[in-house]
Amino acid sequence: MTTQDIVGKLWNLCNVLKDDGVTYHEYVTELTYLLFLKMAEETGQHRKLPKGYRWADLTARSSAERLEFYKKALIHLGNHGSALAKEIFANASSSIKKPATLSTLVTEIDRLDWYSARQEGLGDLYEGLLEKNANEKKSGAGQYFTPRVLIDCMVRVMKPSLDDRIQDPAAGTGGFLIAAHHELKAQHDFNALTPPQQRKLRSATFFGMEHVQDTHRLALMNLMLHGIDSNSGSGPGKGGIHYGDTLGPDGETLSKAGATLILTNPPFGSKKGGGLPSRTDLPFPTSNKQLCFVQHIVGALTPGGRAAVILPDNVLFEGNVGAEIRRDLMDKCNLHTILRLPTGIFYAQGVKTNVLFFTRGTTDKGNTRQTWLYDLRADLPQFGKRTALTREHFADFETAFGDDPRGGTKALSKRRDRGEQSRWRAFSREWIAKRGDNLDIAWLKDESADGTENSSDPAALARETIEQLEAALDELRSILEILGEEVEESQE
Repeated sequence: MTTQDIVGKLWNLCNVLKDDGVTYHEYVTELTYLLFLKMAEETGQHRKLPKGYRWADLTARSSAERLEFYKKALIHLGNHGSALAKEIFANASSSIKKPATLSTLVTEIDRLDWYSARQEGLGDLYEGLLEKNANEKKSGAGQYFTPRVLIDCMVRVMKPSLDDRIQDPAAGTGGFLIAAHHELKAQHDFNALTPPQQRKLRSATFFGMEHVQDTHRLALMNLMLHGIDSNSGSGPGKGGIHYGDTLGPDGETLSKAGATLILTNPPFGSKKGGGLPSRTDLPFPTSNKQLCFVQHIVGALTPGGRAAVILPDNVLFEGNVGAEIRRDLMDKCNLHTILRLPTGIFYAQGVKTNVLFFTRGTTDKGNTRQTWLYDLRADLPQFGKRTALTREHFADFETAFGDDPRGGTKALSKRRDRGEQSRWRAFSREWIAKRGDNLDIAWLKDESADGTENSSDPAALARETIEQLEAALDELRSILEILGEEVEESQE
């Protein structure tokens, strides 16, 4: 039995809960409680749970008394056992109302081929469940889950290493951190690592924070099944995904811990009530959550650290404090690449998004000289159930991006040598400054879109031509500057 088969069987069990009015998201949370008990037994980690409240104790109860015992066990487990168990079961409660419903779930879970599941990987099994939940529109989870093919693309071009401290300040269920773990596993034989390397990989490589408790418990389960320590009970400066608010005091601790690689998809929208974040170390006050996360990321990156961040279009063009934050980003970091994403890849269909790739400089001024944009939006279909987003859609972008995740001088030189393409263009920092540091740049006519991108107004076309000429001149000046730097580097 394959992982896919087991995931299908577990997901189909949600039909058992329909009569109890349990939602898809509640089902995944409910299943997490039961799977933690079962997998603790399967992996020999039952000592994480107090005696009398383990899987064997649940199955030993008769069908009639099992539900009452289970509800008492959830409360007990939230206060006893290992730090990880207490976090998984923190404030836990069951949505199940009928004893027969719970008994059916327990029986079916116990009946599964757990030997095959262990061989295939329990982490992959749990990831499959999370992905099913994200793809089920009725669960409402799709808007919070980043498409796996996009996560994998971002991870591949960022090239995580064993030396990295990898952070996701808006961790969700841990998708970015798990994908980075998969990439490291593909590049290295974990069994051949030295004991210090293995300890660092388990406990001091992956860092994150999640603000929603139900989502946090799913993240803890995900990390545990992939062999990553959660450092439960320790502060957010330690490895693992911690429960807390990145835009509050906990975020300050996470920021001070530092990161060499940040991969994230911050939540969209404004802080509830329109108030400012409660942390005190963000230089530009704003209630816009994405702009706050940008400031966190810039502050958390160590010199030379790199980031790949999904952000909506408004972050690219918003004025006033938005322009100040973009200016600060381009001063302190080398914003070397922007990927304009297709529409429809998140369930919030109207939201247009981008991935910003940047590297923290060793100084706080003048780090962005040139920004390359790849337009994966214009004249592409609306992605969704009928048209799936696949790895092939990102293949040309990954080739154009190149092999240097930091977007250094030599990498930009290679990009110039390969030349611009219809979807791939460079813009100098001077040209961007003349636009008021507006990074919402489009040059392809999108026949499927409304608005200025499809304009045939002669005045608009003339302005566009002038802007393109100015951009070419600025780019030439930038090339000459960079070539001068390359000469200096070769002489050193």
